[in-house]
Amino acid sequence: MDLETDFEADDFVADCRARVAFEVLANRWDSVIVFVLGESGPMRPRDLRDRIGGISPKVLNDALRRLEFNGLVHRRAYAQAPPRVDYALTEAGTALLGPIRAMGAWAARYADDVLAAQDRFDGV
Repeated sequence: MDLETDFEADDFVADCRARVAFEVLANRWDSVIVFVLGESGPMRPRDLRDRIGGISPKVLNDALRRLEFNGLVHRRAYAQAPPRVDYALTEAGTALLGPIRAMGAWAARYADDVLAAQDRFDGV
């Protein structure tokens, strides 16, 4: 299956599976976490927080649970004292790295245009 060409306009109806991809990463932090795990490998929550910056422990925990629920990250608990947990990408999470990088490239190219359009709209 060619991920770039297998969808047609009719594929984006309300009950379409393609919408799952958009819904999975609708939260502002989810793609950031996937990207960092993809670049750095398995990480403990504290290390993720330090690497990402600007994310609270609660928001990180909520995002990790959501990503685990969606099958994009795997939580691994170690039987040791003190308790230790780390998170790694699943195959599905790793497969999202290409689209996330593409979105990052799009943002690098068009973010200023989008922000300018928003400013113009707000000024009306």
